[in-house]
Amino acid sequence: AIRSEVAMTGELTLSGEVLPIGGLKEKLIAAFKAGIKTALIPVKNYERDLDEIPAEVRENLNIVAVKNIAEVLEKTLL
Repeated sequence: AIRSEVAMTGELTLSGEVLPIGGLKEKLIAAFKAGIKTALIPVKNYERDLDEIPAEVRENLNIVAVKNIAEVLEKTLL
């Protein structure tokens, strides 16, 4: 089963690497408004885009950086 309170964004390669995406701010705001507790995002987005996320969202949403599908599965499967 998959945790219903976790959301993920990013592009997955055939080898399982999580690549950065655009529109992170909007995606995290939407996840926060939808009641998501944890958002998994690409490491590169975490490093370069986190300061664009509103403080209220950063403080109330557990934002976790991931680099591959193994990390995603570890954090989403029950």
